Amino acid sequence: MILSDRDIKRQVKEGRIVVNSPMNDHEKNIFASSWDFRLGKHFKVYKKSCVAILDPLKMDSFGDLTKLYTIENPGEAFVVHPGDFVLGVTLEKVKLPFDIVARVEGRSSLGRLGIIVHSTAGFIDAGFEGTITLEISNINNVPVALYPGMRVCQLAFETMSSPAEVPYGEKSSSKYQGQELPEESRITIDPELVESLNS
Repeated sequence: MILSDRDIKRQVKEGRIVVNSPMNDHEKNIFASSWDFRLGKHFKVYKKSCVAILDPLKMDSFGDLTKLYTIENPGEAFVVHPGDFVLGVTLEKVKLPFDIVARVEGRSSLGRLGIIVHSTAGFIDAGFEGTITLEISNINNVPVALYPGMRVCQLAFETMSSPAEVPYGEKSSSKYQGQELPEESRITIDPELVESLNS
């Protein structure tokens, strides 16, 4: 069941859903059935000239293949060109209880400009804590300017049938717990890939 605005506010008041932002004004972005999150100032771009292929079985990490950009000046934009794929991050941090999950969805106003904010990873597990890494793509044929602080995505919250037995953050494969910057893929430490490399 998706939580309504009144239920989101109640969960926040009870300290079960925790959202923090530098300006501490994020509750104004709770709407009828979701909570709008804003774009942070950090972006990571894959350095195309450094690698011919991204192969999880042939590298220890993807971290060396990205360049971090930070937008420091108010009013300065990060421009996403047609066909670009960029890792962004939300301004807000979220902490979920063990019986609530969230789904990240794009805002229709940005979708109508051709901006997609997640390719497949739009699900936030119960027990997750941190910022949300956004997988930003521009499917338009013209560049689009994105500004830190603008509302970029929305989170819809859903209750689970019961609390998770092993919530995110308590399992060994919780690779992104506590993230603050946009994080590259950590697929190289997936157990099945580690087994493949060691066999």
